[in-house]
Amino acid sequence: MTMQKPAARPDNPRFSSGPCAKPPTWTPDVLADAPLGRSHRAPVGKAKLKAAIDGTREILGIPEDYRIGIVPASDTGAVEMALWSLLGDRPVQMVAWESFGAGWVTDVVKQLKIDATTHTADYGEIVDMAALDYDKDVVFTWNGTTSGVCVPTGDMIPAERDGLTICDATSAAFAQDLPWDKLDVTTFSWQKVMGGEAAHGMLILSPRAVARLESYTPAWPLPKIFRLTKGGKLIEGIFEGATINTPSMLCVEDYLFALDWARSVGGLDGLRMRADANAQAVWNFCATRDWIDNLARDRATWSNTSVCLKFTDDRITDSAAFAKAVAKRLEAEGVALDIGAYRDAPAGLRIWCGATVETSDIEAMLPWLDWAFHAELAA
Repeated sequence: MTMQKPAARPDNPRFSSGPCAKPPTWTPDVLADAPLGRSHRAPVGKAKLKAAIDGTREILGIPEDYRIGIVPASDTGAVEMALWSLLGDRPVQMVAWESFGAGWVTDVVKQLKIDATTHTADYGEIVDMAALDYDKDVVFTWNGTTSGVCVPTGDMIPAERDGLTICDATSAAFAQDLPWDKLDVTTFSWQKVMGGEAAHGMLILSPRAVARLESYTPAWPLPKIFRLTKGGKLIEGIFEGATINTPSMLCVEDYLFALDWARSVGGLDGLRMRADANAQAVWNFCATRDWIDNLARDRATWSNTSVCLKFTDDRITDSAAFAKAVAKRLEAEGVALDIGAYRDAPAGLRIWCGATVETSDIEAMLPWLDWAFHAELAA
């Protein structure tokens, strides 16, 4: 079967899962007020950093007694700070169903050498979160960026628990419902749902996490970049805009614009609705075709941001080569950039559907996916 190329094209073909598309109204002019060449410790720098923290709290609805810090090295840096600073006080359960969760398992078991219990599930599936012991520390990702599987609810986490919950929420924050009372440490990066620039992470601590930091000293040495306490007390400045190392004020300005844009589309509710509409467009496409399907098996766990797809046609003999060829065709046409599956994930495609993507661009791209599939099959 041969198909003609579709007539319409997406206005923005950027569907990468990180760094993600900028907000639709973004232009370089929004960075004009960045205090470049100024110290981040000058009043103007401190005010910008504080505004980023306050805006994060406002839009995500983070409780007032939770600390929010801007930390180095993106989401990875934020997670590493939490693992190195908090774990070791009590038994640990590591949870992984995709590559980033598996990376945290490696850090804890092989680098920190903690005798942790590991719970895993294959790509497309999820660990039974209700079966975990929350009197132990639990480390998990909320949304599997490389598998398209997300935690459907926080109901299984008991309010009364002795352990800490440490959650990598980098593809979930600003797009999914995060139950703050069930999360003690939450991390994310600006370059995901908000389409910000990379290199900066957010570290959010509950009062329980702060109490752990102030009462427990790890057995291993902590590099300066990981230290959250001094003299047994939390370094409060980190959570007021006095960052551990020098931040990029250009990136901060970019994030402040993204927060303003989020307010303009209705805050968290508006952001979630946009992501839901984007993902639904992809799901509807898959539902009417017998050659492509969601990698996530349980509908309740389908991610509305990192939508991972697999080809199911029996005529495909080499899934990895076929998926790469389809993605290459789409990129060559300039209609979909960076939508190949993550390198460690099963062969297929990954379409970012976060709030900064316009549903009209998703809808314009999908007919091209139809064309690319049939063109590659014919080839």
